[in-house]
Amino acid sequence: MADSVKERIISIIARQAVLEPEQVPLTTSLDDLGIDSLGLVEAIFAIEEEFDISVPFNANEPSESDFDISTVASIVTAVETLISDQKR
Repeated sequence: MADSVKERIISIIARQAVLEPEQVPLTTSLDDLGIDSLGLVEAIFAIEEEFDISVPFNANEPSESDFDISTVASIVTAVETLISDQKR
């Protein structure tokens, strides 16, 4: 069976942070993982490609985005919502 959305997102974030997936807690922010703004944009692009979705994210104003990037868990929830909305 394919990996879950959560596992796939953690894998993408771990690659950006140069960590093992086991080292990426859901409650952690990307900043705490050492992912800078460029890494964040690269992670968003990778997520879009992985799930064939369009993330409503403004790289120039990440705090103004409708896409919650505050923690790994919030990213998982946001992606799951986008995938669900796309199937409708």
